[in-house]
Amino acid sequence: MFRKDPVICVVGLGYVGLPLAAAFGRTGWKTYGFDINPDRIRTLKNGEDWTHELSAKQLNETKIEFSTDPKVIKEANTVIIAVPTPVDEANNPDLTPVYSASRTVGKHMSKGTVVIYEATVYPGTTEEECVPILEKESGLKCGPDFQVGYSPERINPGDKEHTVDKIVKVVAGQNEETTDWLETVYGKIISTGTFRAKNIKVAELAKALENTQRDINIALMNEIARFCDRLQIRTKDVLDAAGTKWNFLKFQPGLVGGHCIGVDPYYLVHKAKTLGLHTEVISAGRKMNDTMATFIERQIMRGMASAKINPIGAKVLVLGVTFKENVPDTRNSKVHDLIRKLKASGCDVTVQDPELTLEQIKELGFRFSRIIDGPYDCIIAAVPHREYREKLTEADFVKALKTPAVFYDLKSVWNPEAFQKAGIAYLSL
Repeated sequence: MFRKDPVICVVGLGYVGLPLAAAFGRTGWKTYGFDINPDRIRTLKNGEDWTHELSAKQLNETKIEFSTDPKVIKEANTVIIAVPTPVDEANNPDLTPVYSASRTVGKHMSKGTVVIYEATVYPGTTEEECVPILEKESGLKCGPDFQVGYSPERINPGDKEHTVDKIVKVVAGQNEETTDWLETVYGKIISTGTFRAKNIKVAELAKALENTQRDINIALMNEIARFCDRLQIRTKDVLDAAGTKWNFLKFQPGLVGGHCIGVDPYYLVHKAKTLGLHTEVISAGRKMNDTMATFIERQIMRGMASAKINPIGAKVLVLGVTFKENVPDTRNSKVHDLIRKLKASGCDVTVQDPELTLEQIKELGFRFSRIIDGPYDCIIAAVPHREYREKLTEADFVKALKTPAVFYDLKSVWNPEAFQKAGIAYLSL
């Protein structure tokens, strides 16, 4: 049923789709990259990647035909859908991007096409929700006319070590023949090999579990951080001690945002409800992590009160507003929640982030300032980007702060003694 050589079309060229398309573009197989955003296609053609996942050199070395014309989908025998799966304001799954991509693919795909989904979804989404859309839009029948598979993305934005070609790829097709095809396709670009899941639902749940497990482990560390706060001891000191045991899992407390760990557990919560189940542990972990911005704001307010700093009009500089270190992605960043809470308490908050342009910061609704624009009543090292770690010392922060003042080191990167000696309150999670 399948042609000898794959012809690839990757639908969605974000953090997941672009590196994947680039990997296929280096194989010699004909590779198309489709995205509905004309600005994205224009910049990629100019050798610019706003996600910073690929350099201009890497883009120029790969052969991809970028397009906003969905007609390129018809040219492919293997279509990979790599679009985001967010949640809405009520934390319910928002599958709008997946449904929309499925409609587009269905309208333009050829008979004999294999459609592969990479987005994180709850079990059953591919076969029970996406296949009917593909059938309706194409007029074809799944099985005799086209096939579907699922191969969850495992890309870690900003990670230059665990790149797409070095991560074991889980593959699952609607039957053994389709799974064989997925192994052929992904096996060409994955040096670490593939893993055949028993079926599509197994692969879907496995992916959601990967991020949910991390979410729960971080939630435990966040609860320990609250414990340490009450005991007036440093969380880092506790984790350093516990970490000397060989089987201790070295997770860190923090603000859990982004489009994966902070979102995917809600997909399992939603699916569980449809099955008549209540997710005790998953929901508890989400509740803990979703309230950490409030906890940190209260820590800072308490620190200001101890230093006799009036929060009304207090000059506060927040360093880092992306959802994690060394990426320009601000989606679902919990730092934004922290900023809103600080503003609600009367603080005069400005931000700086080396991963973002001034225009991007403005679009987020924040005001920009730099360390040299102080002195500040409080500096919050919220996202310790590589540039901060490499270029800013304790002395730089002390110079930019008033006396008294508060320095909040969310990830415990800098030495607290240097601040304490300068009469500055050092706080951390």
